[in-house]
Amino acid sequence: MRKKKNAHPTLSEVAKRAGVGTTTVSRVINGGHLVEPATLARVRSVIEAMNYVPNQAARILKGDRTKTIGLIIPSIADPFFSSCADAAQAIARAHDSLLIVTTSRNEPHTEIENLNILIRHRVDGLIIAPAYSQSPALRNILTRLTLPVVAIDRPIEGSSIPSVVSNNFAGAHLATRHLIEHGYKRILCLTAETTLYTIRERIRGYRKAVEAAGLPFILDTSVKDYKSAEYALESTLAGADPPDAIFTLKNSTTIHAFEVLQKLNIPIPGSLALLGYDDFELAATVRPSISVIQQPIEELGRIAAEVLFERALNGSKSGRPQQIRLETRLIRRSSCGCSPPVA
Repeated sequence: MRKKKNAHPTLSEVAKRAGVGTTTVSRVINGGHLVEPATLARVRSVIEAMNYVPNQAARILKGDRTKTIGLIIPSIADPFFSSCADAAQAIARAHDSLLIVTTSRNEPHTEIENLNILIRHRVDGLIIAPAYSQSPALRNILTRLTLPVVAIDRPIEGSSIPSVVSNNFAGAHLATRHLIEHGYKRILCLTAETTLYTIRERIRGYRKAVEAAGLPFILDTSVKDYKSAEYALESTLAGADPPDAIFTLKNSTTIHAFEVLQKLNIPIPGSLALLGYDDFELAATVRPSISVIQQPIEELGRIAAEVLFERALNGSKSGRPQQIRLETRLIRRSSCGCSPPVA
C-alpha cells in the first residue's frame, strides 16, 4: 500500500531543504535570534516556498507561548466594550497574538466559566472587566494564576492585579457640578446595576456634588429598560417636587430617559435638563443634542493590552502604577442648557 504523503511540510523537511539543523529553523521561526543574516534569509525563503506553518499544538505541549490573549467583557453589543476590544486587538496583533473575546453578561457565574475555558486553552494573558469587583471567588482564581492579568474599566478589589479605569467619580462630580452651575436645584440621578464599580463611583461623585451644594440627593436605581424608565419618570414627574434635571449614569439609561421625555412631550432643556454618562453615536445628532461625560474608550483598551504585554515580557512588571486612572471630559451640547459651538 502506498504511503500517503503528508500535505503539510514538517520542520525537519524545512531544515533538510535549507541545509541547516532543526534548531536553526526553530530560531528563525521565533525571530531569528543568533542566526547569521545569510542563513536567516535562506531559511525564510524555504519556509515561504514550502508554505510551512509551525505546529502550534505541538509548541504548546512543549510549553511555548500560545500567542493568544483572553478578553472577558460583559457584551460585544455594547459599543463601549466593543471599542475597548477593538483597541486591545490592535495591540495583540502588533505582538503577533490573537485576541479571544468572551462575554459574561455581567453574570459572575458565566464569568468564571469563561475564565476556566480560557485557562484550559492556555492563553498567554488575560484582560477582564469583572462582573463584580469585590468577588472573592474571582479574586482567588486570578491571584493564583501564573499568567499576567489586567482588569479593565473595573478593578479587582483587594488584589494587586493592575487595572485601567476611567475616573468615574470625577466625571460624575463634574457633570453634577455643571448642572448645578446652570441653576438646577433638584437633580434626579437615574441608574441600575449598583453592584458595578463604575456605577458606585458615579453615584459617589453625584452625591458629593449635590451635598456640597446643599441640594437633595435624589437617586432612582430601578431603570433597567424602557418600561422601567417610563415608570420611574412618570412617577417622579407626577410627584409634589419634580426634578428640574436628570443625570443618567450609562448610555442605555440616557437613551431610555430621552425617549420617554420625547414621548411625554416634555421640552428639553426647557422643562427638564438631561446630561448622560458616556457619549454615544447619536448623542450629537438627535434634537436636542445630548450633553455627556465622554470616556477615553479606545485608550482604555489600548493601555490595558499594553500593560498586559509589558507584564508578559518583563516578568509581571510593567513599570506603571497598579491602577491607571484616565480622565473623562464634559461634552457640552443642548440638553443641559448649553448652546453647543457652531461647527
